[in-house]
Amino acid sequence: MELSACLSASDVSVHAEATMDDALRALRKFYGYETFRLGQATLIQAVLKGRDALGIMPTGAGKSLCYQIPGIVLPGLALVISPLVSLMGDQVRALIDAGVRGAYLNSTLTPGQQRTVMHRAEEGTYKIMYVAPERLSDPLFREFAARIDIPLIAVDEAHCVSQWGQDFRPSYLMIREFIEALPKRPPVIALTATATDNVRDDITGLLGLYAPETVITGYDRPNLRFCVEKLSSKQKRSRIAGYIAEHPGDSGIIYCSTRKAVEELTAWLAGQGISVARYHAGMASEDRRVSQQRFIDDDALVMVATNAFGMGIDKSNVRYVIHYNMPKSIEAYYQEAGRAGRDGEPSECLLLWSDGDVSTCRYFIEEGAGNAELTDEEAERVRAGQRRMLEAMVGYCHTTGCLRRYILKYFGDESDVLRAGEGEGEVPRAVPHEPNAPVGRSCESGLFEHGASPSPSPTGCGNCSNCLGEFDSVDVTVTAQRCVQCVREVNGSFGKTMIADIVRGSKAARLLELGLDHLDSYATVQDSNSQVKEVIELLAAEGLLQVSDGTYPVVGLGPRCAETDAEGFTFTMKRMKTKKPEPRALAGEGGHAFGSAGFSAGDDALFERLRALRKRIADANGIPPYVVFSDKTLRDMCVRRPKDRLEFLQVNGVGETKLARYGETFMEEIAAFEQEV
Repeated sequence: MELSACLSASDVSVHAEATMDDALRALRKFYGYETFRLGQATLIQAVLKGRDALGIMPTGAGKSLCYQIPGIVLPGLALVISPLVSLMGDQVRALIDAGVRGAYLNSTLTPGQQRTVMHRAEEGTYKIMYVAPERLSDPLFREFAARIDIPLIAVDEAHCVSQWGQDFRPSYLMIREFIEALPKRPPVIALTATATDNVRDDITGLLGLYAPETVITGYDRPNLRFCVEKLSSKQKRSRIAGYIAEHPGDSGIIYCSTRKAVEELTAWLAGQGISVARYHAGMASEDRRVSQQRFIDDDALVMVATNAFGMGIDKSNVRYVIHYNMPKSIEAYYQEAGRAGRDGEPSECLLLWSDGDVSTCRYFIEEGAGNAELTDEEAERVRAGQRRMLEAMVGYCHTTGCLRRYILKYFGDESDVLRAGEGEGEVPRAVPHEPNAPVGRSCESGLFEHGASPSPSPTGCGNCSNCLGEFDSVDVTVTAQRCVQCVREVNGSFGKTMIADIVRGSKAARLLELGLDHLDSYATVQDSNSQVKEVIELLAAEGLLQVSDGTYPVVGLGPRCAETDAEGFTFTMKRMKTKKPEPRALAGEGGHAFGSAGFSAGDDALFERLRALRKRIADANGIPPYVVFSDKTLRDMCVRRPKDRLEFLQVNGVGETKLARYGETFMEEIAAFEQEV
């Protein structure tokens, strides 16, 4: 249904030329913040001056304010193009709750409702309207857009325009033509959380941005703790159930690579008494909508889903994201993991993986349904890029170096974390997808210098499982050398399983028939079959070996294979410690942080009480709890414990509209709590 809220003309500036002073006033009034975050002011100022802009900002960095603030202070109706049809209602509800007039226009509305929304928009009822990219080809909408004053067009999730991005959507390719067909071209701002150099170039070119003001704030999310564990399927289930039990009341997402895995894990978790919902593309649209709403409303604390769920999700209080399977790329992983901790509070990103996950990813790349709109040559270029991205993902799972540094280096983020870790070795970066680049080589110089895996560095981030020493380094130098020797002897004719069988001295009939038991590398390794295969994967990830394309890949020599013969060559891999370390406080002492300075264990009881109040208010008003107040705002309330309206306005994230709507109720709850303790 149509959503809107009424504002008087005096509530917003409607000058012919809005200024940054107008923007700051709107920020304070509607969002309760005194200053802009890193990068926001630069992008907003560019738009207010009529320039195009491109923002690459991590999830939770406040990308939406970069178009919402200009939409509020500029005259006319700002259009936001977003692929998130199922979330538009919640996005507009959040605007309305802040006191901003908003609407959406998509296929969930009846034709009559759509006409009503457009009619009211022409009357000036709204300031911001969300539309799906498919709407841009509708003649009725095009006529409507030609009649109204559009001061700004925002393209959310802008990486969807690029065939090199992990979420390419052909409908995004029509955005440029729509913009250029308008009677007067407005400034355009494109925003995304993750984009390599290739994707950034595509965004600029395919959207037709004119010399855009470009802001790349960096990819680091200090509040996120990254952890990687290699486990079997049965171990994964137990680990997840244990993790959820250790974090009662926390909201989390568990990503699976297949619909079948989603169904099986959801059923198993429900059988353990866990409040869980599920989401994948094979479900009926109404079932998906209900599942998503249960999760957003905190009625189901855990969402088990494929990557069909969550792009751009506004739910700010997701405290953890667990990957049940390894994703196909660092881009996909970081975007999905980044849905944790959007409010800046400490959160965890746990990746559980197995050798089978690597095979599944390779199968999806080679046999998965391609994009019918691409030529055969273009489709092969996409697959070649996906293979290289997968090798970088495998390297992330294997590396013994800082996990945060690995991710940031991949995206070319020269942050303090990277400078502090210089000398530890190289990490693969996203490189141009050249169709003739050597297959299996995911980086320009390999993972580590001289093939030596670094130990956890005291100059690392200090907030990932590797830097915290949650694994033991195992020397597998001999195994690595024998595997490379075997591949050289068989001239790259066999796959990973056969190589492992040869070096382990298997008596398999086919191996003996081919005379492979006479090779010098035969029966030279004592390690288990699974460990040898893992060593082969790690060798491939570092460019010492390479895995061919196709359904039945074979193992060949990599561009750095000669390094295994060099004097002093060493090769290590990691093994998780049998005994897990004691839980550590996440970034920010005591597990609380970022805008919640002074939060102590004694405030936990008040926080839970305010969270329960937030849930009751949200249910009564038909809105998600995080729309009322974020966890970060509730924690700041616990620290400040405001007693009057002026003090309540000082709470982080409280603006005038929310003060009027919720201030008295929350202050009464705080006062009641203090009387009881």
